Amino acid sequence: MSSFPEIRWQCRRGMRELDELLTSFLDTKYADCPNDVQIAFVELLKLSDPELVKLLLTPYRSQSNEINNIIDKIKN
Repeated sequence: MSSFPEIRWQCRRGMRELDELLTSFLDTKYADCPNDVQIAFVELLKLSDPELVKLLLTPYRSQSNEINNIIDKIKN
């Protein structure tokens, strides 16, 4: 599992909207999430910026339930 500073660095995407969504989730919800959700978040951060934009900023849904679950948590 990645360390908290590594995860924070991976949240910095160079696009303000993504940075704010990802770091806000990390700062406010990540620590209280179960281990499987934390793992899903770290896996989500491995996606490319265009994929993250599509998932986080449009109604697009992934074929992966785990990805959709973490996206829902980030958006809410």
